[in-house]
Amino acid sequence: MRRPGFLSGAWVGALLTAALAAVLFAAGGLAGAPFVPFDLFDWLARVLPGPVVTFGIDTIVDTITLLNLGAVAEVAKTAEQILALVIFLLAGVVIGGATFAVSSRRRGPSLRSATATGALVGALAFLVGLQVNATVQGAPLPSLAWLLVAFAGWGAALGWAHARLAATPARAPQASDPQGEKAGEGPTGAPGVNEGTLARLDRRRFLIRLGGATALVTVAGAGLGTYLRDEMPGPRGTDASGGGASGNGASGGGSAEVPWSQQNPLPNEGAEVAPAPGTRREFTPLAEHYRIDINMTPPRVDGNEWRLRVDGLVEEARTFGLEDLRAYPPMHQFVTLACISNRLGGDLIGTQRWTGVSMQRLLPDLGLRNEATHLRISSVDGFYEILAIEDILADERVMLSYAWDGLPLPQRNGFPLRVYIPDLYGMKQPKWIERIEAIDGWQEGYWVDRGWDAEARMHATSVIDTVATESRITDGEGPARIPVGGIAHAGARGISRVEVQVDDGPWQEARLRRPLSGTTWVVWRFDWPFEEGSHTFTVRCVDGNGEAQIEARNPVRPSGATGLLSEDVTL
Repeated sequence: MRRPGFLSGAWVGALLTAALAAVLFAAGGLAGAPFVPFDLFDWLARVLPGPVVTFGIDTIVDTITLLNLGAVAEVAKTAEQILALVIFLLAGVVIGGATFAVSSRRRGPSLRSATATGALVGALAFLVGLQVNATVQGAPLPSLAWLLVAFAGWGAALGWAHARLAATPARAPQASDPQGEKAGEGPTGAPGVNEGTLARLDRRRFLIRLGGATALVTVAGAGLGTYLRDEMPGPRGTDASGGGASGNGASGGGSAEVPWSQQNPLPNEGAEVAPAPGTRREFTPLAEHYRIDINMTPPRVDGNEWRLRVDGLVEEARTFGLEDLRAYPPMHQFVTLACISNRLGGDLIGTQRWTGVSMQRLLPDLGLRNEATHLRISSVDGFYEILAIEDILADERVMLSYAWDGLPLPQRNGFPLRVYIPDLYGMKQPKWIERIEAIDGWQEGYWVDRGWDAEARMHATSVIDTVATESRITDGEGPARIPVGGIAHAGARGISRVEVQVDDGPWQEARLRRPLSGTTWVVWRFDWPFEEGSHTFTVRCVDGNGEAQIEARNPVRPSGATGLLSEDVTL
């Protein structure tokens, strides 16, 4: 008989690897163990060349936008997670196929050698996790032991499956059976089922049974892991009982369990210009603020154990806890933050109320030496960015933020600490900060090193959110009017004017709603006199410094998207 080859091994590898992924997923939900498929994907995203990574990002975002699949940040993370599972599964397919192919030319792997090989793969997976997964770094020995056991079991199952499929038939072909019947013939002399056919049928039955067993494990593990993750509480130190905002000035008054926005009016309440119906929310709820980072799942940091370490060119290294930072006079700022990958009119942008400590106040307590010129700010996930000390001295709004909307930062958005630097895209503003190192010169940050813009200053951008055809204004004075509206933003420079063009007509000035602050977007509105037919609406803006929006179309990479946004409507 032929020994099982590459295709058989690939199939077995796929089945066993799917089951392994489910077991790892369940263990992660049960005990916080590392989930290797995500760790592997995160590691690849860090070691692959920048153009490869950005090509992948562009492809995912463009696909989501083209097919209108939903909120880009959420759908993109889901797509990345699916891709991570596919890569992990393909790795298992290749290893399984290669193992069977090599073994077909020899006796095949012993159970001991297959188990040892699996354990070696588990050790490599642990080393990968150490590079990217803060959870692994927090409890390395239990994680290592678990991965060795899990992958050793996977290797043993692979070796056992090969041995089972390679086994010869129970009895060798003979001239006749005990009743004197010829081999290969039935009792009446009719053609029978030979040993090769029996072996193939036996192999097929085995693979079907193996598929059923691994499918059961896969479904059970995935279901258990999902349930456990849904029931898992947040990291300690994120609520009122574990070091929340209450009593420390973070909330600006009120309960730490209720967002500030639910207890207080927004600063522009009662502004003369009302948003056109259908305009995005002026203040972004916590759950709806976009999340973009370099992780498959956001790091889970224990707020009670976390410390911010300050070292490098300082007189003496020191650490700050959350309570130490909250002891400084708090700063509250309404801030619009955008991702540099945001397409024109995209949803990778949001406005929140940030609370924290101005770095101008903190700077004297860092004990910087005279030769220090920049700060290297690093996150628990390996992300880092460089901030010039002179920029801190020039702008008191540069801050370390520990709360949004009066509550500790959401885990997914950077708990326990993130930085805010006015006028810059989010790629320059680390989250989950754990270290500040004083250095004597500028360095490339994480994304700058991968080919993105070194300055990353936000472009002036205007967006049409709505042409509210169902909200016609009829007040008896002239023709009915259609509210058209959206937002415009230019980082910390503000917006001085927004203009709308209908078809090829003249540019007409829109009305601007008073913004939440000088660092947020501005809501604009234009009530257009109704005309039947098909029309194209185009918008442009001018920032607070009098600089007009860039009208030329440019892609997001490397400096952020530019161009005018239009909306076609048939009335």
